Amino acid sequence: MGPDSSSRESETRTRIKDWPEDERPREKLLRQGASILSDGELLALLIRSGTGKETAIDLGRRILTEQRSLRTIAGMSANELMRIHGIGEAKAVELLAAFELGRRVQGAKMEERTTIRSPEDVFRVLHPRLRDLKKEVFYVLLLDSKNGLQREQEVTSGTLNASLVHPREVFKPAIDFLAASVIVVHNHPSGNPEPSGEDKEITKQLVEAGKILGIPLHDHIIIAGNGYISLAERGLL
Repeated sequence: MGPDSSSRESETRTRIKDWPEDERPREKLLRQGASILSDGELLALLIRSGTGKETAIDLGRRILTEQRSLRTIAGMSANELMRIHGIGEAKAVELLAAFELGRRVQGAKMEERTTIRSPEDVFRVLHPRLRDLKKEVFYVLLLDSKNGLQREQEVTSGTLNASLVHPREVFKPAIDFLAASVIVVHNHPSGNPEPSGEDKEITKQLVEAGKILGIPLHDHIIIAGNGYISLAERGLL
């Protein structure tokens, strides 16, 4: 365990590299593995340096206290991170890269998930990538003739409340990569997955465009928080 709160004052005046070796996050990770470290210690390794008055660990703990959770920090933009005292551009970039890698690893498709059999399969693939975003992002999933997932492609990125998409933006990658069919997915940052009138209208447009092109739209899925809604299951396709 690291130094307790009673020694906080001396910690802030002592560099981490001057601590006993057993207390240093880097050495603990190398000896015992990353899972042994606290959230604050893991943040400290990414942040690497403190503010002069704080060690990197103190800075990591303060960020967690102020922002309440890693999930909150993971959803922040570069500008939001840089508003935190002690986080400059370089540290913000490193944090953003680390959280994005985590999302990609969690969303990576294992062999048995490469075939899309249900809306839940789509949710597993894209939920880690979409759950923390504060603006709407629209994805198209390109499927082969056996519903194998060929590619996930971001189509548009909108504002806090709406992401406008045109059928040509959805079907261009489908044509380019010779997809047999498509599924579209977007998020609702509000946490409410209920489809809006605009969501229903664009779904109708995409269905019609798919019929003309011979590339059917199988589903439109809305992800919000830890849940989703399938417009196909709602009978809206």
